[in-house]
Amino acid sequence: MAEAALTPQTAMKYEAEVKEEGRIELRVPFPTETRIVVFVIGEPAETFDEIVSASQSSLDFWDNPLDDADWNAA
Repeated sequence: MAEAALTPQTAMKYEAEVKEEGRIELRVPFPTETRIVVFVIGEPAETFDEIVSASQSSLDFWDNPLDDADWNAA
């Protein structure tokens, strides 16, 4: 069996809102008539909001004057 030549591919992520009639518009860095493959995955808004909330709440850990004094003196 012949081996397939694998070439590295760069994935790009775009975030877009669905417009009227289920349309989205993207500007991509490819020349006209280039064949591309598009994967579409719906992303519920609450999932992203939960991630943002979690990341912001964990920042309080780093805002600690005693720890800052120890590290600044190291």
